[in-house]
Amino acid sequence: SLEKYISQAVEASENHPVLIDRFLENAIEVDIDLIGDGKTFVVGGVLEHIEEAGIHSGDSAMVLPPFSLKKEMVEELIAKTKQLAQGLNIKGLMNVQYAIKDGIVYCLEVNPRASRTVPFVSKAIGISLARLAAKVMAGKTLQELGFTEEKWPRHVSIKESVFPFIKFPGVDIILSPEMKSTGEVMGIDEELGRAFYKAQQAASARLPLKGKAFISVKKEDRERILPIAEKMAKLGFSIVATRGTGEFLRKSGVKAQTVLKLAEGRPNIGDLIRNGEIKLLINTPSGKGPMLDEAKIRSLAVSFNIPCITTINAARVAVSGIESAKRGILGVRA
Repeated sequence: SLEKYISQAVEASENHPVLIDRFLENAIEVDIDLIGDGKTFVVGGVLEHIEEAGIHSGDSAMVLPPFSLKKEMVEELIAKTKQLAQGLNIKGLMNVQYAIKDGIVYCLEVNPRASRTVPFVSKAIGISLARLAAKVMAGKTLQELGFTEEKWPRHVSIKESVFPFIKFPGVDIILSPEMKSTGEVMGIDEELGRAFYKAQQAASARLPLKGKAFISVKKEDRERILPIAEKMAKLGFSIVATRGTGEFLRKSGVKAQTVLKLAEGRPNIGDLIRNGEIKLLINTPSGKGPMLDEAKIRSLAVSFNIPCITTINAARVAVSGIESAKRGILGVRA
């Protein structure tokens, strides 16, 4: 298909080059909201995405403050953002999106305006950024308004997206650069896992504390899923997996029952879902070949109200949330 595309592109306009982009795989994406008055610039919040870079920021779950970035990296991101704001002479709000891969910072986009994360950041830090920005745009300075330095909350806040997939049977739920969410919720706690668990509850994707978990991941993700599967087994989950993932887990010392894919015969994973046996589904997409089978499994899980996780990072945080929730009653943080 690439050869066909290139030949047609050259025929269509031989004087124009064909540009080839390389995707940043397994990169961390970060959103930063800043407020400035032309002289003073203050970062409202640094939000680390739980999903890898490339998924639309409106669909990603985000954590404030960042949960895996080193302090030096956060400071570098803040410095770069202020530099951009100064160069653009920002008076009001600005949002910047970065990707971080192997310690290198890539600037994805700069938006000299309010972003959809501003209400979330405002609630997380307890300061209305939109109110301050409106006053700045009307001529006030941040010095006059008493907001001249970053505020770092002691608690963890998570923004989770709400999706309408239950209303569209058969639609694949895999996230992509196209935004699919129709709302968002927030989870707050002193611990990352508990905050994530609360956010999932609010988004009507209540994480189970026991039962059967289905795991099927692409080859590249098998090493990364291993510690997650080990933790799930310790938490008392029984694991069922497709042949490839199941063999890998058993060789690595994790007990896993093999289940057939939809196209491999009966009884298969679809039957287990319909019978109410599966309580959690972890599936990372593995390319075009098995996509139809995988898409049907994910769609089936959603129609039976089973939490469905499609990235390794989200699986890691979800299991941490389950572990936290199993330790005791969830408290309330105002």
